[in-house]
Amino acid sequence: MDDGEVEDHPAEKETENSVSKVMLARVLTKKRLALIKAWEGSEKTKSENRAYKKHSTIELWKDNKKASIEAECKRIEENLERKKAEYVERMKNKVVEIHQLAEEKRTCVDAQKSEEFLEVEETAAKFRSRGVTPRKFFACFSA
Repeated sequence: MDDGEVEDHPAEKETENSVSKVMLARVLTKKRLALIKAWEGSEKTKSENRAYKKHSTIELWKDNKKASIEAECKRIEENLERKKAEYVERMKNKVVEIHQLAEEKRTCVDAQKSEEFLEVEETAAKFRSRGVTPRKFFACFSA
């Protein structure tokens, strides 16, 4: 052996190897844990994104259904307003028709009254010209 060289003890080499193996094992464990943590974060992000997309889809579906129902409601309201206007017009026409019929009936009654007055006046004139009193009028006063 040379004087300048120091012999390595096998125990020191084993200690260095053990320390290196332990350090390597720790590094590998940290690396594995970091990869697992990264995978976990990635999976959680994917899950959040899927949930967000589903929520967006549900919100869009809800908005479409709501808009559809509101449109139907508006259509029904317009239909009811149109029918209401038609019924109001019919009722107004019936009121006008009733007014006309009442006017015609009043005219008939007035014409009949005029005829009866004329008849009574003619009969009264006959009684006056003959000097006779009517028999049916005030039967209690007849002699």
